[in-house]
Amino acid sequence: MNDQQLLRYSRQILLPQIDLAGQRKLLNARVLVIGVGGLGSPVALYLAGAGVGQLTLVDPDQVELSNLQRQILHDSEAIGLPKVESARRRLQGLNPEVEVRVVADRLEGEDLEAAVAQADVVVDGSDNFATRFAVNIACVQRGRPLVSGAAIRMEGQVAVFDSRRPDGACYHCLFREGEESEETCSQTGVIAPLLGMIGSVQAMETLKLLLGIGQSLQDRLLLLDALEMRWREIRIRRDPQCPICNDF
Repeated sequence: MNDQQLLRYSRQILLPQIDLAGQRKLLNARVLVIGVGGLGSPVALYLAGAGVGQLTLVDPDQVELSNLQRQILHDSEAIGLPKVESARRRLQGLNPEVEVRVVADRLEGEDLEAAVAQADVVVDGSDNFATRFAVNIACVQRGRPLVSGAAIRMEGQVAVFDSRRPDGACYHCLFREGEESEETCSQTGVIAPLLGMIGSVQAMETLKLLLGIGQSLQDRLLLLDALEMRWREIRIRRDPQCPICNDF
């Protein structure tokens, strides 16, 4: 690392769990972020600030005025732009050393599987179950850890699914297709700081996975009631009948 990098990342290099060796790991790491909205915004900002070497951002939508209440990557001047382009501009302004790749479309099938295969960690900040199920399948197939988050109204949740562990559960072990709620933030609303809280936990879990430190949220679901400011934890067990992770 050069002098500028040592200065930029000095506060986390001071941490004994990271040090120079850990910072080098981050500089060489690759993370795939699905969705650069309310959750993907804090995730991408913190990962870029921490010096993750390559971020691939996937989102098919454009910036709208109603996004700005909570999607902190974007600003009023970005209205009408693809979200990934707005995100790239902001992240490169924050840390020009980070390589930001963008996909202004939905990734499906082989394209999604290929993108997952190129990442060290996948972060799901999408807002629909179809995408979440598809991303989970690709992560299981390619053996990549998945950091999953969701938020609606004043409630949020976050978990880590790591199929590299033989006993690890996958997203489908927790949520079955056909049983999910169809409610969205555009229908029921969401409080802005909630997205920052859940997204920040996702970013922290991603960094821990990349560094190989601490205890991850593997097989644990954190539930946040922001109105009462209470966290609950639920253990997740691998479903022996799961049609996704039991095939691999």
